[in-house]
Amino acid sequence: MESRKEENLEFIVQGCIKKKEKFQELLYKKFFGYALSVALIYNRQRSDALEVVDDSFVKVFSKIGKYDTSKPFLGWLRKIVINTSIDNLRRNNKDHLFVEPEKYPVPDEAPNAISHLAVQDIMEILNLLPHYLKTVFCLYEIEGYSHDEIAEQLGIPVSSSRVYLTRAKKQLRELFPVNHLEE
Repeated sequence: MESRKEENLEFIVQGCIKKKEKFQELLYKKFFGYALSVALIYNRQRSDALEVVDDSFVKVFSKIGKYDTSKPFLGWLRKIVINTSIDNLRRNNKDHLFVEPEKYPVPDEAPNAISHLAVQDIMEILNLLPHYLKTVFCLYEIEGYSHDEIAEQLGIPVSSSRVYLTRAKKQLRELFPVNHLEE
């Protein structure tokens, strides 16, 4: 069954490489939900996430010939959606998204508090964070990017990435205290 899915995907990809609309539509429908779920992590408004998904698929269709079929398609698509979300974030918040933090970062007094939260708890309160803190938190904690990679992606100093992550964790602890888990 799994090899049939892979064959089907390879068949669809080949049709997309030939720029056949039927196959582009199939690929879009097959992975729309997944792409939207990724986009919603990085965009507060569903309308923004939908725009990112559409922009991402435009990129997918234009770069599909460069897709390495020996690697998972979902990983390739996820990276495109994340990068498109970051591009959209930068484009829409050019002047005030990432401001240089104060010289001294907020100390992380309880570094293990985040590890006690369940994933769904984090996802429920994640949208309460300022967008720049949410973005850095998701890139670091969910996607596994390093601070160097985050800084490069967002065009900020590495130290700012660290500070934003610390602040995001602090705000998450304030929004969802650890003692809440002990009840």
